[in-house]
Amino acid sequence: MRLFNVLKSWLSALSFRTGVVVLLMCVPFYVLSFLQFMLPIGIEVKGVLWIVLFGMAKLFQYAGIAILGVNGLSRIKAIFKKKGTTER
Repeated sequence: MRLFNVLKSWLSALSFRTGVVVLLMCVPFYVLSFLQFMLPIGIEVKGVLWIVLFGMAKLFQYAGIAILGVNGLSRIKAIFKKKGTTER
């Protein structure tokens, strides 16, 4: 439990920009985790690739959320709301 708290405090000390970059890194891994099913390889290899790539996507997603925190997520939501109102 102590290691979890140390890791969480270290992640939350990183900047907003770092959190956004880490959070965006989950997108390519999600895409790769499903695109690899189209490769002409064995089903066992596809299963292993899916577990590894999907796991990496989840790792980046949760790490990015931990870095951003509640304030960072509300900041991102405000940015998207602002863009949505200016396009109308």
